[in-house]
Amino acid sequence: MTIADPRVYFPDFYDNPAIRSLATTPRWTVSGRIGELNSDDPGKEPTRKAPIDIRHLLEGCNPGCRHIGPLRGAWAIDEQCLLTLGELTERLPAAANCAFYLRAATNGLIVIDIEQTCPPEIAQQLLALPEILYTEESMSGLGYHLVTPLPANFSTFPVGAGKRKLQEEHGWYEILIDHWCTFTRRPVAADVLAHARNTAVIEPGFATVADLYASLAEKAKASAEVAAVRTSVEVPEIPHAGTIVAKARIRAQRRLKTLDDFHGDYSRWEFSVLGTLYREMLSPLIQFSGQTGYSQNDRAWLLYQAAVEELPHRPKHNERRNNRPFLLDRAAAMVASQHAK
Repeated sequence: MTIADPRVYFPDFYDNPAIRSLATTPRWTVSGRIGELNSDDPGKEPTRKAPIDIRHLLEGCNPGCRHIGPLRGAWAIDEQCLLTLGELTERLPAAANCAFYLRAATNGLIVIDIEQTCPPEIAQQLLALPEILYTEESMSGLGYHLVTPLPANFSTFPVGAGKRKLQEEHGWYEILIDHWCTFTRRPVAADVLAHARNTAVIEPGFATVADLYASLAEKAKASAEVAAVRTSVEVPEIPHAGTIVAKARIRAQRRLKTLDDFHGDYSRWEFSVLGTLYREMLSPLIQFSGQTGYSQNDRAWLLYQAAVEELPHRPKHNERRNNRPFLLDRAAAMVASQHAK
């Protein structure tokens, strides 16, 4: 049976000038449910949603081939894992969605993600923004994705511009800057947009995209300077390392938050786990400090080891930040932030 061309079903998406400007950039895939990569149980049900390593999925397949390879998360945001939109459309026409890794500064666009929990009056103000280039419903059908040009004041707020996303304090909406965006390709109904534009009571901060961006970016806080904590290339010899890591994990168990506490935001949840582990690591560090000192490099490596044991593995952990493993870099950032305090 021939699979229908998705470009026929979703013309508002594929023919949109903003989407077409992203189409030739090889950062496209699909978002799907995958299980833990280290699971020994082949029958284990998928447990989390993540962008797929689409090249691995389609490895060895010709266009139109029904055979697919093993499912795993995208571990890189370039041609090693991803495709252009045209390639994705041709090779996987039945995809349930299209996921793109947005880099606002180079793509010239941002995405405003409106959650289903957003109060209707605020959602209407966002839908009424004059610069919107593309709108669609979210996966739930109760939220929205808006694509707009990069605001002219983007670089005016360097801290905000350096974030992966800027989130409204209640979590009602966020601006995606350097982040995955999953497009449903389902357009917002014309009457919904017309109603928003005709009835929304525009408040300060919602008149333009630049105003909205400024309202979030000016509140963004600078991250701790991770470069201040330099880490060795190899694991250092740390006295009592095993005992310190074990005690930190045991002490932290009753205080660890869950992924649900962060509404599925892995980045925030993992940093919270790192914070709890580090706080509970301080006592055993003090216990053994009479025999030896523990440098910030030692502390970052100890926290990294505890995090590797405590956190479920995900593809992002295979990436590198600042020339070191992703979780080691996050551990160094936590040590730096605590030292700054």
